Amino acid sequence: MTKTEDSSLRRITATVLAIAIATSLTTACSSDKRELSEKAAAIVTGECQDERNQTVTIYSGRTEYLIRPIIEAFACETGIDVRVRWGNSTDLAILIGEEGTATEADVFLSRSPGPVGFLESRGLLGTIDDEVLSLVDSQNRASSGSWIGFSGRKRVLVRNLDLVSDSELPESVFDLTEDRYRGRVGLPATNGSFEDWFTVFRDTYGDEVATQWLRDMVANDAEYYPNNRAIVEAAGRGEIDMGLVNHYYNFQKVAANGDAQRSANHGFAAGDDGGLMIIATGTVMDSSKEKDTANRLLTHILSDAQQTYLTNKVYEYPLALGVMPADVLPPVPADRVGAVDIDDVAAEFTRTIEIIEASGILDQ
Repeated sequence: MTKTEDSSLRRITATVLAIAIATSLTTACSSDKRELSEKAAAIVTGECQDERNQTVTIYSGRTEYLIRPIIEAFACETGIDVRVRWGNSTDLAILIGEEGTATEADVFLSRSPGPVGFLESRGLLGTIDDEVLSLVDSQNRASSGSWIGFSGRKRVLVRNLDLVSDSELPESVFDLTEDRYRGRVGLPATNGSFEDWFTVFRDTYGDEVATQWLRDMVANDAEYYPNNRAIVEAAGRGEIDMGLVNHYYNFQKVAANGDAQRSANHGFAAGDDGGLMIIATGTVMDSSKEKDTANRLLTHILSDAQQTYLTNKVYEYPLALGVMPADVLPPVPADRVGAVDIDDVAAEFTRTIEIIEASGILDQ
């Protein structure tokens, strides 16, 4: 099976996907601290409560292994039953759009900007309480109060420390199409975060420029990898010189492997779109009958303990006021994206996938 065929097989229709997602509703709660995962137990403040008179349902586009400890801690501390539907942010937004006001979702957590803009354009997002909105800087929340950011993931170039000198590092993502980078760059072309970034890239520069950049990368013998983690691992062992990834993957590898991890992040010049920080966002659905509980959940995610976990253990940028990034992280980027106004998220992300597949990168 070719890489292109493998990619095509994972592109199923929104209707079939909605059926698949509908079976994934799980409960994440415990009144016994001994039943919590190790990560969740480490960030619980106080004892677990046992008040099973409230339920909140989350549709989470954030990866389960990253965000589940925070949700477990909330269920423990409050005694509130938490039901979670895990999935891709775009797919979940499409599902909510199909469900409309009948959706079970009280809260939608998105890793990327497009799905939030899509739901806002459909009039499906409620207004988050002012007390919650005040927990972050104005640039990390919607002026309308429809969404709030809770962590940031910066796009960077990871490079092998032994194969790439400082003088070889590019200032712009556009530089990577130059001959001096021929065959040296990895792209996680079918990874959701790359698709998120490329959709924003298209929104900024238009399809013609974005498509040409990707074609030029293919012509320059860029290497295809399925995800960010694979690129960081390949860069660490010298299989590839460098690659485009989210910043936190390399920090996690360094934390696990120490000096044996022979890779490091490089940030593009200020203002370059290759270094955008994409904000993970939380929203409350307008149709929710549990708005108070939903706002309580967002407050929990933005609490000092949970934000400290996100930055010290996951290595994302915390967005709550007063919480500092982990010492190993560079200063918080000025260029960030929280939501993009996309009327038809399915069409836009389908177009992104079409451009990626037509570029030939999956055969590299």
